[in-house]
Amino acid sequence: MIEKKDICGKLILAPMAGVTDLPFRLLCKEMGCDVLYTEMVSAKAIYYGNKNTEPLLKIMPSEHPIGAQLFGSEPELMGEMAARVEQRGFDFIDINMGCPMPKIVNNNEGSALMKDPVLAGKIIASIVGHVQVPVSIKIRKGFDEAHVNAPELARVAQESGASWVAVHGRTREQYYSGRADWDIIRQVKETVAIPVIGNGDLLTPQDVIDMKKKTGCDAFMIGRGAKGNPWIFQELKCYFETEELPGRPEISEIGNMMLRHLELMAEYKGEYTAIHEMRKHIAWYSSGMPCSARLREEINQLESYDALVERILSWTAGVK
Repeated sequence: MIEKKDICGKLILAPMAGVTDLPFRLLCKEMGCDVLYTEMVSAKAIYYGNKNTEPLLKIMPSEHPIGAQLFGSEPELMGEMAARVEQRGFDFIDINMGCPMPKIVNNNEGSALMKDPVLAGKIIASIVGHVQVPVSIKIRKGFDEAHVNAPELARVAQESGASWVAVHGRTREQYYSGRADWDIIRQVKETVAIPVIGNGDLLTPQDVIDMKKKTGCDAFMIGRGAKGNPWIFQELKCYFETEELPGRPEISEIGNMMLRHLELMAEYKGEYTAIHEMRKHIAWYSSGMPCSARLREEINQLESYDALVERILSWTAGVK
């Protein structure tokens, strides 16, 4: 079980739908990520036994500490499903109160809960009352600029029994556009006694260093900065130990990571799914590098595992 103090100073992989699946989490863990989250999972889907939910909740022993992120809007159902999920060996339960997607918000879930602090508090309290592991929340700056209430939600979370809160410095209205407001993270940190995780625009190790100075947050949640770049965790660990940032990975390292990722994807999801889902990851790994546009174009036409392996190898050799 994670204690409150254990979250402090950690590097955390943000939960991202369609990205932070088991293979990607394993790679980030190998690269030094401290705490993992599953992709967000619907409490209702768990209740109704949706077959697509099962893979989202599969974890491996090497992933600990790892939390399950749930979303929903019914306090009792959320509590009951959290208890069911807890039995699968998760170290904590996280509540998604930040997802901006319309299909989530229109169901009064995700970031819609920021408009109703009373309901948010009831959901947190229900889950806290149903499980033995710590409970956390992930929120945004607010629903829109006219309703910036992250400090208020954080206070509600603390009073309802949450052990820590992650804050994304954008409103729901912004989605992922514009710049994240790190000052709101500082305000939340000054408002509550529980640990505060900073999230938003942590794309490079320097961003993490700057966020620490500007917000005083206890931990750092890296999302888009880890796409195609699991090395960001390794680089930050090196900086924390030596105060020096290592050089970026060589082309050979990038190619090997692609192949390792593909191998894990095939192992856990099958070759057909691996071939298709790796396309976006390869695009992220190769972004901004020589011949990357051609690589993306060609891999989108490949339907064979061996052909994809060969194309990755030829790209690596060609870039050298």
